[in-house]
Amino acid sequence: MTRPSFLPSLTAVLILSVTLVARAEDWPQWRGVRSDGSWNGPKLPEKLPDGGFPVVWKKPIAAGYSGIAVADGRVYTLDRPTPVKREKKDAPNATDPTLEDATPLPPESERVLCLDAKSGRVLWSHAYAVKYGDLDYGKGPRSTPTIRDGRVYTLGAVGHLHCLDAVSGKEIWAHDLVASRGAKLPTWGLAASPVIFGDLVIVHPGCGKGGCFLAFDRKSGREIWSGGDDPAGYATPLLVRHAGRDLLVGWTPENIVGLDPAKGRVLWSIPYKVTYGVSIATPIYRDGIVLVCGYWDGSKAIRLGEKPEQAEILWEDSKTFRGLMSQPLYRDGKFYLLDKTLGVVCGELTTGNHLWSDQNQLTKRDRNPQVNLMWLGDRDRFLALNAEGEMIVGRLTPARMQEDYRAKIIGPTWAHPALAGDCLFARDDSEIVCLRIGAK
Repeated sequence: MTRPSFLPSLTAVLILSVTLVARAEDWPQWRGVRSDGSWNGPKLPEKLPDGGFPVVWKKPIAAGYSGIAVADGRVYTLDRPTPVKREKKDAPNATDPTLEDATPLPPESERVLCLDAKSGRVLWSHAYAVKYGDLDYGKGPRSTPTIRDGRVYTLGAVGHLHCLDAVSGKEIWAHDLVASRGAKLPTWGLAASPVIFGDLVIVHPGCGKGGCFLAFDRKSGREIWSGGDDPAGYATPLLVRHAGRDLLVGWTPENIVGLDPAKGRVLWSIPYKVTYGVSIATPIYRDGIVLVCGYWDGSKAIRLGEKPEQAEILWEDSKTFRGLMSQPLYRDGKFYLLDKTLGVVCGELTTGNHLWSDQNQLTKRDRNPQVNLMWLGDRDRFLALNAEGEMIVGRLTPARMQEDYRAKIIGPTWAHPALAGDCLFARDDSEIVCLRIGAK
C-alpha cells in the first residue's frame, strides 16, 4: 500500500515538532521550565546586530525586584505602584499612570501585572493593599510569578499569597500569611517564588515552629502540610528527583534541608547558619550532589545517599565560591557562579576545585554584585543581564569565559529577565521591555 502523498513523513513531522518546541519554549516560573536557568529557543546571532536587537515594545511599570514569567503569550510580573496624589473628591478612584486600564489602587499596594507578549498591552492587573512599614529595600515585591494550568501563583514581600486566573486575573483564592499563619518576615521581605508539586503549591514564609515551608492545594487554597522549624530565608526551594524519590531542597538562614514534598516531613538537615540570614540563591542539584552558595561563608556541597535520610558534606569552600543573589549555572560537571570579589568563577562540582575567575569582567565589583545567568540551548552559550542593565552573550567553558558582545537594554536592575519564543523580556524600576533576539 502506497502512503498518500499529502501525509508528511514521520521524520519530517519529528523535525517540525522539535523545531516548534525549540522556538516556543516559555519561561513560566523562576529560572525557567526546568528551574535551572536553561532555555531552549532559536539561535542567537554570533555578533550584535547593527543598531542592537530590535525593541518590540516598551511599557512603563512601577518599582520592584520581581522577576518575569512568560506563558501562553502573556507576560507576568509584580510591582509596587506609587500612590497617585489626587484631590479629595477623586481619591477613591486614584489610579496609577503606568496602567492603560486605569485600575483603581489601594493607598499602599502590591500589584500583579499581565501584559500581552506581542504588544505589551496591559491585559489585566490585580492590586491588593499592603503595609511595608520599615521593610529594608522596600521598593517592591521580590519573587517571580509561577504559571501552571491556567493559573498564576504569586507571593508578595510581606506575605500575600495569591492564586489568580491567568487569563482574566480573577482572584481564585488568597492568603495573608502574616495575618493567618503568623509568618515572620526576614529583614528584606519574603522573596522565594511559589513552587508547584503535583496538586500542591509550596511556599517558604517562615511561619514559626513547624511552618518554615507550607503547602496548599493549588486549586482550592486549602493548607495541606507545614514542615520545618527554621525562619524564612530568601531562596526558592528546589524540587529534585533522587534515588527514585521526589525531594524538596530548601536553604534557610540556619540549615540546608531535604523534605518530602508530598507530606512536608524533614528528611535530613545540614547546619549552615548564615550571616545576616542571606540564604538567597536557589540550590543546584546534579548527580546526587546539592550545592549551595553563600556570600559570607562560601559554598557547601552535599552528597545524598540512597536512603531518604542520608546526606553529608562532600566539600566546603569559603574563599572562592561566595555567591550572593546571582543564581549559579551547572553543565558537564562544572558550575559557574558570581563570587563577591572575584567575579564569575568556575569550579568542579565533585571536588570543589577552582578553575578560573573572570576578574569582574561580566559585571562590575560591588558591595552587592549581581548578574543573572542563563544557558542558551544545550551548548556552552550563555546570556546574562548584569546590574547595569547590560545584556551579555558569550560562552562559559571549563577553560574560560568568552564574551561575544554586550548591549545596554534597560536601566539598573536586579530583577531576573525571561526568555520566550524569540524574545527577551527585562525590567527595571520604571519600565519593562521586549527585545527580539532570535537570529534572522
